[in-house]
Amino acid sequence: MPSESKPGKESSPVAAAQPPRVPPQPFIERRRAVGAEPVVRAVQVEVSPATMITLILVAASLWLLFRLAPVLLVLVVALLIVGTMSPAVSWLEARNVRRGLGIAFVFTVVFIAAVLILTLTLPALVGQAAALLEREPAFRAGLADHLGRFHLSAPFADWLRNVKYDAPGSTVGATAFAYSMRVFEVAAYGISAIFLALYMMLDRDRLRGGLFAVVPRSHHIRLSRVMLNLETIVGAYIRGQLITSLLMAAFTFILLTASGVENAVALAVFAGVADVLPYIGAFLSVGPAVLAALSVSPGTAAFVLVLMLAYEEFESRILVPRIYGRALRLPSSVVLFALLAGGTLMGLLGALLALPVAAAVMMLIEELRVELPGETGQVADTELRARDDLAEEEYERRTEGVAAVEAAAIAVEISVDRKLEESRPPDPEAPEVPVVPEVPNAAG
Repeated sequence: MPSESKPGKESSPVAAAQPPRVPPQPFIERRRAVGAEPVVRAVQVEVSPATMITLILVAASLWLLFRLAPVLLVLVVALLIVGTMSPAVSWLEARNVRRGLGIAFVFTVVFIAAVLILTLTLPALVGQAAALLEREPAFRAGLADHLGRFHLSAPFADWLRNVKYDAPGSTVGATAFAYSMRVFEVAAYGISAIFLALYMMLDRDRLRGGLFAVVPRSHHIRLSRVMLNLETIVGAYIRGQLITSLLMAAFTFILLTASGVENAVALAVFAGVADVLPYIGAFLSVGPAVLAALSVSPGTAAFVLVLMLAYEEFESRILVPRIYGRALRLPSSVVLFALLAGGTLMGLLGALLALPVAAAVMMLIEELRVELPGETGQVADTELRARDDLAEEEYERRTEGVAAVEAAAIAVEISVDRKLEESRPPDPEAPEVPVVPEVPNAAG
C-alpha cells in the first residue's frame, strides 16, 4: 500500500513552484523599495464643447437681461395693468358688453379719474407751497424767538436766525434741467406700459394661444391655473393698495378738517396717492399736511405731525401685514420680509413689486407641487394630483385636433370651473375623488 503523506511535511509540485507570498504594499512604497522616485499623476479637467456653448449662452442671456432691464420693467408694469383692468372687463363681458367696448370704457374711466386727481391736488398744493414760502421768514423769526427763551434750545434759535439761503434762481434752473430728461424717460416708459397693456388686452386670445402653442400640451391645465392665480394675485394687490390709500386719505381729511387747515380735501387725496409708495410715501403723506398746518399755528403743526406719524406706524405694523397678508395669502412675517428684501435689492421699485412677486413665488410652489426640504407628502396633495390627472384627461379629450387658440380657451374654462368647484363648501353626499396611490420609483 502506498504510504500516505502527512500534512505539513510534504507539498504538491504546483505549490512548490509558486513564490512565497509577500504582504501587499502601497504603490509608492514598492517604488521606493527599488530606489525609484514616486510617480505624481496630474488630473486633467476637460470641458466639452457643449458645456462651453452652454456657459456662453448663459452669460449672454444674463448680459442681455441686464441691458433690457427697462424693457422688462415696462413689460412687468403692463402685466400689472392688465391684471388690474381684467376683472372689470370680465365683469362687463359677463353682462353682454363686447370686450373691445369694455376695455375702452375701463381705460376711459381710469384716465378721467387720474386727470381729476391731478387737477384737484396739484393747484392747491402749489398754491399752499407758494404761500408758505412767502411766510417762511416771519415764521422762522417767530420760532427762533420762542426757542430763545429756553437755555437748552438757545443755540438752535441762533442757528435759525443765521440761516442763509441761496438765490432761488441759481439752483432751481440747474436742478430742473438735470431732472428733466429723467422725468421725460420715466413718462415715456409709463406711456409705453399703458399702450402695451392695452394691446395685450385687445389681442388676448392670440397671445394666449401663442403661449399655449409653445408649452407642451401636458402642461396646459397647470399653465392656465397659474395664469388665473397670477391675475388673482395682481387683483388682490391692487385691492390692498386701494384699501390702504383710502384709509390714509380719510384719516388725513378728518385730521386736517378738525385742525382747521385749508384745502383738506386736496391734501388728503395727495396723501392717499403718495401712500402707495413704500418708504418715501410716509414722508410725502406727512410733509405737505404738516406744512399746511404751519399756516395755522406751530402747535397745530406739531399736533398733526404726531398723529400722522402714529397712523403711519399703525399702518405699517398692523394694517399692511393684515390687509396684504389676507388678500395675497401671505403671512405677516413674509410681508415685512418681502418689503425689506425688495427695497434693499431694487430700491423703491423693488419695494413696490415685492409683495406680488412673493405671492407669485409661493403660488408657483403650490401649483407645481414642489416639495420643499423637510416636507412630507399629505393626503391633500395626493388628492390634488388626482384632480390634476382628471382635468388633464378631460382637456385631452376636448382638445383633440383643436387649434392652439381654442385649446387655450378650453384650458382656461376647465381651470375656472375647477376653481369655482374648489371654492364651494364640500358636499357630504358627493362621491369622493378616487385617489390612486403613488408607486415608488424603482431607482428610489
